[in-house]
Parts: sequence; structure tokens; C-alpha cells
Amino acid sequence: MRTEDVLAAVGTGLWQWDWSTGSLTADARTAALLELPRTATTHSYAAVRARFHATDYMAFATDLAVARSENTVAESRLRVVDRNGEVLRMVRIQVRLQGQVLRGTVHEVHGLPPVTSPAAPAPERDWRRSREAFLLDAGRALAEADSTAEVLRVAATLSMPGFALDGLAVYGVDGDRLSMIGHYGQALEAATPFLEMPLSTDYPAALVTRTGQAVYLPTPAAYEERFPVTWPLVEPFGRSSWAYLPLVVAGSPIGAWMAAFREPVRFTPDERSVLTTVARMLAQALSRAHLHESERALSEGLQRTMLPVREPGIEGMAVAARYVPTGGGLQVGGDWYDVIGLPSGRTAIVIGDVQGHDVRAAGIMGQLRIALRAYAAEGHHPDAVLSRTSRFLAGLHDGMPDGLSDGFPDRSAEGLPAPRGGGPYADQSTDVRFATCLYLEVDPLTGTLDVVRAGHPEPAIRLGDGTTIVRRTAGGLPLGIEPDTDYPTTRLVLEPGEVLLLCTDGLIETGGHDLETGWRRLRDVLESGPADDLEGLADSLVRAVHGPASHHTTGPLADRREDDIALVLLRRDPDGPTCAVPVRRTVLTVSQTDPGGIRATREDIRALLHDWTSADQVESAVLLVSELVTNVLVHTDEDAVLTAMVTGMPGTRRLHVEVGDRSDDMPHRRTPGEMASSGRGLLLMEELADAWGVDPRGDGKSIWFELYEATAPTPV
Repeated sequence: MRTEDVLAAVGTGLWQWDWSTGSLTADARTAALLELPRTATTHSYAAVRARFHATDYMAFATDLAVARSENTVAESRLRVVDRNGEVLRMVRIQVRLQGQVLRGTVHEVHGLPPVTSPAAPAPERDWRRSREAFLLDAGRALAEADSTAEVLRVAATLSMPGFALDGLAVYGVDGDRLSMIGHYGQALEAATPFLEMPLSTDYPAALVTRTGQAVYLPTPAAYEERFPVTWPLVEPFGRSSWAYLPLVVAGSPIGAWMAAFREPVRFTPDERSVLTTVARMLAQALSRAHLHESERALSEGLQRTMLPVREPGIEGMAVAARYVPTGGGLQVGGDWYDVIGLPSGRTAIVIGDVQGHDVRAAGIMGQLRIALRAYAAEGHHPDAVLSRTSRFLAGLHDGMPDGLSDGFPDRSAEGLPAPRGGGPYADQSTDVRFATCLYLEVDPLTGTLDVVRAGHPEPAIRLGDGTTIVRRTAGGLPLGIEPDTDYPTTRLVLEPGEVLLLCTDGLIETGGHDLETGWRRLRDVLESGPADDLEGLADSLVRAVHGPASHHTTGPLADRREDDIALVLLRRDPDGPTCAVPVRRTVLTVSQTDPGGIRATREDIRALLHDWTSADQVESAVLLVSELVTNVLVHTDEDAVLTAMVTGMPGTRRLHVEVGDRSDDMPHRRTPGEMASSGRGLLLMEELADAWGVDPRGDGKSIWFELYEATAPTPV
């Protein structure tokens, strides 16, 4: 026998309450006990709450809060009431929170008639306790509403003690006119005559807005006598009593609230007190919601002006981009991206992060974006573009008096904390801001990328077979720290089908991750995501860090962001033919001024051979690459250009590595002594490589070697 059948046999119902949506799913027994419609299995939060005595529900809500925080079972006895507040029965509810869903049981408690019990409080005292519980519940619900629509939804679900709303309307002042901003209990067509009217209209809502005094109409006769002009429009609703109360904030009416009742209401002093208190809370909630929506609209407009107006696009390539602001306060920050058409016919992609995520960071970001666009449009090389932008940012703070930075006062003398900004270069003692930035120029015909980096996270490339590597690129200081900083250029090649990821540190380090663990998390998403669907891949990257987010998200998301996020994905030739033989390829330039780049070549080779059968061959490849690149840097005055390619199927693959330079000096075999520190390069090639050679070129030479994947030994 099923558990549901056993529980039904003993009169116990099952139900679950989705905390995130506010909907309750109940079986037939639960619906019968709570007087819910039996034609539906899903019910609204308001409908369920209205079935309980207000005092009991407030105690139950407290128990639920404790159970949620301690992950324990909540158990309460609640009186079930009808629409008039009469007690029908008492039930016992047990519930446990599982994720965002409350699951539990309900059954009737017999032998405890709360109304006739000698210990029951007097009716007047009980009503007052119900009123206090109702006001606490209403205040909590209205305080949590963060939009006008949410405030109106809460107002429509209020279950006031002693009387039940049949309809409501909320009006707002717009100049010399009164407009309905929300209604409940009547169709839009029926409410059309009251949607907008002059403040001078002979209508109760207009009157209370003009005077700031409430109007109570306990009977239809009272309404018709006092407002004969609008009575014919109100009569068809079939209601018996009305209350019109002003919505007042800081002493000024901002609108009016109409509460209409099907059953007659006398509007006693206690009832008027309840209505007045609700109107006051409603006014405050609407004012907060309006301010929040205004700030959101301002921040969305500000952010839209600072992001590309049109979708980024490069001929022969696919591009996807995302911007996700922090979840608190104004939805603006210092992260940005841009795609710029250049006079040369190439395209520049920029991604950057101004220290901090507030309005000031957004303002500086806008200035930087404009300056960088201007320098790029003048045709400067990538390194010159970043150098000029760095001088521009440093110049924003020059010539300001002590205690001022861009017009913002130093608040430290008042004992207030200095503005905070993210990143390792944040200076909490001043409001001078710095910025990280990565700027690259793309040649869509060849896939060549010229990359310059100012303290920004390095790019990552997903190769054709799904392997993802972080590309080591030379970099300089963040923008604005040292005006005359030089930024070295790294040349990469994006092969057909490969995907390039550029991002800010918010995508990497959110959630307590550092650069290493953060990249590991993103690498898993990149390698498993749909490479042929950049939009889906961009969404997957954002979800991996924060949960769902829409394209160019600017509204609030489900959780609070630790930092802004900007990311750009670039895929070369997404519609081109795919190669029948899997290919991995990497190209890297090691500058004479950056010998530390040798470490990057070793890491790239290890990443390229991450699934190679023989670990010894991987170490041989790393050793040979290190030797060849070092020889170029030591014995020539040129930069070393490394090209490594893996072709074939697993188990029978071939690694081909070339290290080229512009020197015409050819390598010579030498016999080094025991204490010699050099001269072993060609000897190592002969010993470790399956094939090798030296190819002269018109502008230099290339030394190459090959390794053929060794199959695992067959067990005897």
C-alpha cells in the first residue's frame, strides 16, 4: 500500500509549499481541511494564509523561520477560519524545509474547540491580538516588496481581521492628474472610467488626495449621497462599503488607496485604525519601490550608454559578449567591453575593469572607453593605444587639491571609510582609481591576434578538439599607475574552430576562488560547452559562477554578485569546413625583453599534450622546447616564435614543433665539456626527437622537431 493511501486512511493530508514562488500544492484531504477549492491542486500563498487565524499564522510563521535557520521540523496548531473569520476547526501542521520547498502533513485536531473553551480570550481582546498579528504580517510583506507590482500584489493578498477585501485600487499623482497604477477585484474594462482623471474630479480618491483626509462610505446610500456624479459608475460592482485613504509620504500625499468590501463594514475606530496603518505602510512601500525602480532605470540607462550600441560582429568570426553587474545597489560598475572597427580594416576587441563597482567606477569607465576608442581610431598600434590610455587615466587625477579626487572629497577626516574597489591594486586610502585592460587587434583573414595587457587576466583558448589552455601573454602595469609604462605585444594565432575567451576577474575569482581554481572551473565549462553556439556557451559560463543571467543583464539577479562580470567569446570561421583529422595548434612569441616567457612555452606544451600516452615524451617535448627558445634568446638578438601542432588520432598522433627567429646564423653541432653550460641543444634533439631539422627562410630560420606518440606497452 502506498504511503499516500495510508495517510488518507487516517485523515492526514499532504502538501508542499514552494517558498520561491509562493504557491502551495495540496492533495484532496488538505484542501478539504483548509477549505481550499478542490478543483485545483495548486493554490496561492494569499489564499492559504487567508484560511488561518491571523494570530495562529503569525506564530506559525515564527516557527517556520526557526525551522528554516536550524533545518528542523516545524509543528504548529492553527485555527482554520471562513471568510467572516469564524473558526471552523483546528489542524496540526508538521513541515520541514527541503531546499526552497516546504513539505509536510496536516490533520484535524479533535476535542479542542477553541471558540467555546473557557480559556479562550474575550472576543474584543482576541480581535485586537488578531489585528496586531495581521499588521506585523502585512508590515513584513510590504517591507520585502521591491517593486510597484510586488507591492500591489501584497496589498491584494492582505487578509484583514474582521473584514475581507473585495477589491482595491491604488492611485498616484502625476502633475494635476490622478492615475490608477494598480487594481484588484475588477476587470480592466470595468475600471476604465477611473484609470485617469483630473484632481478636481468629484471622486473620493481625488478628494482624499487633494485634502489628505480619509473618506469612509459604510453604505451604498452614503456613497450616492456624497458623490452622486460617480455613483452610477460604481453601483454595478455590487459592493456595500468603501474606504478611501490618502497615501502620504513626508507629509505630502502621493496618491490614494481604495478598499472596497462586499459585506457591510461599519468602520469603527478600531477598523479605521487598521486601515490607516495599512495605508501608511502601503505609502512607504510604494515610495521605496518607486525610488528603487527609478534608480534601476537610471543605472540601466547609464550602463546602456557605456556598452556597445550594436551587437559586436567581425566578418568571418562569431562573437558573443556578456555584462553582468553586481546584485546590490545601482546596477552599474567599472567592467566593460567594446568592439572597434579600425582604419586598417582590422577589428579591435577591448575588455577592462575599473577599480570598484559603483557610479564613480562607471563614470571613469565611460571616459576610458571613449579615450581608448579615440586612440584606436587614430590608427595607433596596440601598445601605443594602451600607453596613451594609461597616461589619460593618470591625468584625470593631476592638478587636484589635497582631499579632492575628480571632485570627490576625502571623507577620512570625518571618520568614514575610504571608497572600496576590487582587485589587487586597490588603494583604500584614496579615491584615485586604476583599471586593468586587455586590448587585441584581430586579422579575420589569418586569425592573427596582437595582444597587449595591462594587469588584466590572460586570455584562454579552446582548441579545435575541446582542450582549453590559458595563453600566457606579456603584460604591463594596470592603467593609471605609471603614466609612461610600456606594454609589450604578444602575437597569437586563432585557428579555424578555436574559441578565444576574454573576461574580467569577476568571472574567475567569484565564490572564494583564486586565479588557479577559478580558471579550472571555467576550463571545465569551456571544454564541455557547445563551441558552435557561442551565446549558449556565454550563458553557461555566467551560470557556472552566478546562476541564470540574460544577455547584457542589467536588472537584479537571483543572488547578490560579489563583483561585476564582463566576458567576450570569439570563434574563428564558425561556418567553415571541419578538418577530418583532429588538430591542436598553438603559436607563441617570446620577447628578448621577457625571458620569463620560456615558462609560458613549457606550460603551453604541457597543456597541448595533456592526454598524451607517454609522460616521458611529454617531458622530452618540454625540455626540447625550453632548449630551443633559450638558444634563440641567448645566441641572437631576435624574438623567438614558437609554433606547436598535434595531429592525428589518439595513440598515433604526431607533435610538430617549430621555433623560428629572424637571424641568419645557423646552429652548429658542438662537443661541450663536462662543465659547459651550453652547446647541448642539437645533441638533445638527436637523442630525444623522432625527427628534427633546420629550415632556412627568407627572413631567418626555423628549427623543428617531431615526436610520434608511443603506444602503451601490450601486457604479456
